[in-house]
Amino acid sequence: MSDQTSAPQALEKLITRAENAGVSDIHLQMQHGKADVSFRLDGVMNPAGGFDDGLAERVFGRIKYLARLKTYQESLPQDGRIDRADVGAEHDIRVATYPTVTGEKIVLRMFSESSQTLNELDLAPLVREALEAFLVRSSGMMLLTGPAGSGKTTTIYACLRHIAAQGGRHVITIEDPAEQIVPGIMQTEVNEAAGLDFAKAARHLLRQDPQVLVIGEIRDNETAGIAVRAAMTGHLVIATLHAGSCRGVFERLLSMCDDRPAVAGATELVLNQRLIRKLCPDCAGSGCDACLETGYRGRAPVVEFIHPTDDVRASIRNGELNRIAPKSSLADAAKALLERGLVDQREITRIIDA
Repeated sequence: MSDQTSAPQALEKLITRAENAGVSDIHLQMQHGKADVSFRLDGVMNPAGGFDDGLAERVFGRIKYLARLKTYQESLPQDGRIDRADVGAEHDIRVATYPTVTGEKIVLRMFSESSQTLNELDLAPLVREALEAFLVRSSGMMLLTGPAGSGKTTTIYACLRHIAAQGGRHVITIEDPAEQIVPGIMQTEVNEAAGLDFAKAARHLLRQDPQVLVIGEIRDNETAGIAVRAAMTGHLVIATLHAGSCRGVFERLLSMCDDRPAVAGATELVLNQRLIRKLCPDCAGSGCDACLETGYRGRAPVVEFIHPTDDVRASIRNGELNRIAPKSSLADAAKALLERGLVDQREITRIIDA
């Protein structure tokens, strides 16, 4: 982009272009005075031009000014937030800066206020039925796993909206951060700088008499123990846990909470999720302006799950985790989308077979 363009115009044009394309993140990397721009679209980075000398520095300064950061600070990371009204955006924007050897790096996270329901997630019927059956329970624990950007948060918010729509239950969340606001839900954010981590928040929030407790991530032994005990004592618990598979969820949870009978009794549902890019409906995968010439636009979830049977619970209690397997694999879920013509084999290979 030309050096003659003003920084406010350049930034607003960039954000508008990103929002129109459905981009989740804008990456700006300073390269010795110039700045390279990339868009993260449907989980994949795509080059998106850049800013010339002079303009790049002014755009970086504009971003930091609007995010209420120190405009002169380039040697330390900073975090902030831009109000949508300041840049004519549809949503607020989270800002993170970081120093690199070629100059400052800025990532703009485009917050989405998606209000998708469980039906709108395009989940396989068996997965949706398992989720709906869990969400009407009065106690028990559901654990979601998958890599960063696999849609776990979107699934949780859809579950929260489903619970809120039914009414009659006190729901509390512990998030880092709260990316969407769901009416009728008591949402809280961890603040580790102030001493409020997941474990401390969970301890105190249980005294607020929740019927449903959502823990953004189980990271430590104490939080794991609290989640399991809560699920065993009349609370419905939803949490995420980093693991590579449904079986890996049990392996990880038992490494933090070694009470195998409690884990076996508390866990009612485990989901392992990925997001796979769908073929662009405008160009059928050949590439067009709407999909930034990628051939893909939008994503669909592929999910494998375990609803523990008596045999599965016995395997957990006996430590025989190698006997645990999901009802259908990620590959099976992806194949179903392929048969519907929504995805191609190349994308299945990238997400599932890699």
